[in-house]
Amino acid sequence: MTLPHPSTFSIVAHDPEAQEWGVAVQSKFLCVGALVPWAKAGVGAIATQSFCNTSFGPDGLTLMASGLSAQEALDRVLAEDEGRSRRQVGFIDALGRGATYTGSECSAWAGGLTGQNYAAQGNILVGAETVEALARSFETSKGELADRLVAALAAGQAAGGDRRGQQSAAVLVVREGGGYGGFNDRYLDLRVDDDVAPIERLAALVDLHHLYFKPAAPGELVVIEGETARDVQQILRWAGYYDGPISGDYDEVTAKALRDLIGTENYEERFDEPGGRISSQVLSLLRDKFKA
Repeated sequence: MTLPHPSTFSIVAHDPEAQEWGVAVQSKFLCVGALVPWAKAGVGAIATQSFCNTSFGPDGLTLMASGLSAQEALDRVLAEDEGRSRRQVGFIDALGRGATYTGSECSAWAGGLTGQNYAAQGNILVGAETVEALARSFETSKGELADRLVAALAAGQAAGGDRRGQQSAAVLVVREGGGYGGFNDRYLDLRVDDDVAPIERLAALVDLHHLYFKPAAPGELVVIEGETARDVQQILRWAGYYDGPISGDYDEVTAKALRDLIGTENYEERFDEPGGRISSQVLSLLRDKFKA
């Protein structure tokens, strides 16, 4: 049986300051995030595509964990794969060394680039401009690795992208203890499995991830007193959590009602309960959602 294969562009990268490793990918293929991205904190990240050999992910990470560089690990998995002429792969190792490979039978345009802390690659593209845009975007962008990776996808798409179109996209970022509750390294793992504009939807999901899971930035939290307390009480009344007076007194009844609403909406990272402070951004979102 001949399997369909994703026309794909991707970037694997490392942020040495945050000690994060990640992958972002877009494809005219259903659920590309289930196949292409692999990463392990302290080890590296891998994108395996074009008739992708999914064993390259776990095998490549194991090889890099043993001390091999990205290029050495990539050479090793390719040497053991009889179908390597149809594969395309990008590796980044623990030190940010990138390696990319495009088999001779990958559909044109196909190729890749490496630079400091990244490897970018793509196949069945409009042209080389897509991969060049991935690289240029990553080299010049700032901010969180997840944001930079998705921005690189957007730049690649704007430069031409996949010549068969768009369907799915994904971003995976790992760091030590970065997962929910600190129990694993999977800081961010977001997928858009089938959409007419998957990169745009993925960017929106990354913004939501920051909202729900990233601690409030300095200056974002405001003390719940006076006018802010009245605002909170009005929102709680609209939402059906409070039926007391709009007094501006942040008493225990108001605090309990707010705690319940925050728990329902999953805004715990934007609420300093002991300090009696709340995110101004969350207040605005709650006001827009519940305003009568």
